[in-house]
Amino acid sequence: MISRSTIDQVFETSRVEEVIGDFVQLKKAGSNFKGLSPFSDERTPSFMVSPVKQIWKDFSSGKGGNVVAFLMEHEHFTYPEAIKYLAKKYNIEIEETEQTSEQKEQADERESLYLVSEFANTYFQNILHKTDQGKSIGLSYFKERGFSEETIKKFNLGYSLNDWNAFTDEALKKAYKLEYLEKTGLTIVKENKQFDRFKGRIMFPIKSMSGRVLGFGGRILTNDKKAAKYLNSPESEIYHKSKILYGIFHAKQSIAKENNCYLVEGYTDVIQMHQKGIKNVVSSSGTALTSDQIRLINRLTKNITVLFDGDAAGIRASIRGIDLILEQGMNVRVCMFPDGEDPDSFAKQNTLEEVTLYLESNAKDFIQFKASLLFEDSKNDPIKKAETIRDIVNSISKIPDRIKREVYIQECSRIMDISEQVLFSTLAQISKKERQIANKEFIREKKTFEVIKHEKPGEKINVQYQLERKIIEILLLYGNKEEDFEDLILKEDEAGELILEPIINQAKVFEKIYLDLQEDEMEFSNPMFKNLYYTIVDTLNQNSELGLKNIINSVEPEVAHDITTILMEDERHNLHNWESKNIFPKNKIKGIAQLVTETILNLRCFLISKKIDELSLQTQEKLSNQHKEILDEVMSYKKLDNLLSRKLQKPL
Repeated sequence: MISRSTIDQVFETSRVEEVIGDFVQLKKAGSNFKGLSPFSDERTPSFMVSPVKQIWKDFSSGKGGNVVAFLMEHEHFTYPEAIKYLAKKYNIEIEETEQTSEQKEQADERESLYLVSEFANTYFQNILHKTDQGKSIGLSYFKERGFSEETIKKFNLGYSLNDWNAFTDEALKKAYKLEYLEKTGLTIVKENKQFDRFKGRIMFPIKSMSGRVLGFGGRILTNDKKAAKYLNSPESEIYHKSKILYGIFHAKQSIAKENNCYLVEGYTDVIQMHQKGIKNVVSSSGTALTSDQIRLINRLTKNITVLFDGDAAGIRASIRGIDLILEQGMNVRVCMFPDGEDPDSFAKQNTLEEVTLYLESNAKDFIQFKASLLFEDSKNDPIKKAETIRDIVNSISKIPDRIKREVYIQECSRIMDISEQVLFSTLAQISKKERQIANKEFIREKKTFEVIKHEKPGEKINVQYQLERKIIEILLLYGNKEEDFEDLILKEDEAGELILEPIINQAKVFEKIYLDLQEDEMEFSNPMFKNLYYTIVDTLNQNSELGLKNIINSVEPEVAHDITTILMEDERHNLHNWESKNIFPKNKIKGIAQLVTETILNLRCFLISKKIDELSLQTQEKLSNQHKEILDEVMSYKKLDNLLSRKLQKPL
């Protein structure tokens, strides 16, 4: 178990904008940073990071919290894993207390799968570097491919012995459970037998964006026609091949810095390019590109350059999947290597300057590339040419930006020697068809919604909940600020009528709220707000220099999430850059005293109205001699309600 002092040091040292910046491309937005949500598919930023408050909020999914919460949500870390990740990032030595056997047993299945994968990663590396078979077969192969010792170690390359159960036996010997060896796919279990999945293969660990081992790719080195050349880990609780890109851990910072991502096909393509000095390279590991993989890149850059081998047939098969990239509003370029070359061989045979120059000179816009490539195949066949034109226009229709679509139509018209009018007409037909499909889907969903709406009518707004929530927000944002408050003293005038007489008192916000609530004996009805209210007030009483993150880091994750949601609501307007449109949102900090007073008065009015309703109900149930007493009490409350309503300028 990690010691409290280590956890406190991690929170004190880590910067939420730096950590999240490793996973999401962030841009300055006033005092905050904004970016695309890493939890949903979007084109307009709704993800906000506050360096001042050391919290983040994703308005598209509703998620939010501190730096640890981000790692737990994004990387599916446990709390201790997130702390260890941050400690490693900021070079903080971890102090651990002894775990009980009960605590060890509480490790969940996901963590067990990660531990097994990490063990396998270390094991395969040791086999590669420390055994005769590993050195003579695995290491010699990597050296022949031109990989340096530094590169081999950086990418954690390894080797699995050509033995049916060498790895499995060693893992069981180290007390790893067969259940988890099987679930990660490292061990295949059939009836009462078990054997290694990656027997006799060189090993490529596949890592998450944060560097955790999720699975493996293994390449066989023998000429066994019955065995697949490449073999990947099967899908598991931690490994989903459609959601990860090989090399993303090593490439993420370079992708963000260069504002471009090179997409290649294989493991060795990534490694060779990285070794050459071009580090913003990832691979889909031989699988068709998916929306989830594109979103990984989209968090870091809007620009993708797809690198194709010099194989025309392979290119035609691959370009069909690139429409997915266009759909997400990204800019796609294509670079084709000379015949017989691929990124691996080309990088190996040329200098960094030569490779860089080739990529810059030969990368073409995807639509232009596709039009030129397909036109060569169809220029002498009218029917094939018509099909090609429709295919290209279909790709153009995927682009969300209207201006880009029009520019591409003009370019396509020039390349294909066909009028723009025909192309625009074809585009309109495709768009109309897509709209019709979308409308049908919308109508279907609307009908479903209407059924749900009919069955479950919406609940009324809980006014007391909203007011209590507002009080918590004020305490969190301005609790320690000192303001001049206009207090209202209830007294009788010369005619004996109740009046509210204002007096000015100077106090801290949290003191003002606490005294007002205590004076009126007002209690929070929401248990979470009640608990949070006393936590904040108690903390401010003990330490007037309270930092927001001290509260967030000390409460339960569910409560921390609610605090973040409250704190970041005011930051939402920063996502839209209103100032550029000459719209300047009001700065709430200039009217804190008024905000506090109005919120407390509104809560008083609500509770008085509630009391009046309760008393009115009692008049129907009580006997006549008690009836008059209750009516008198109702009238007193109504007078007070009218006074407060006039102060708030509410209609009576």
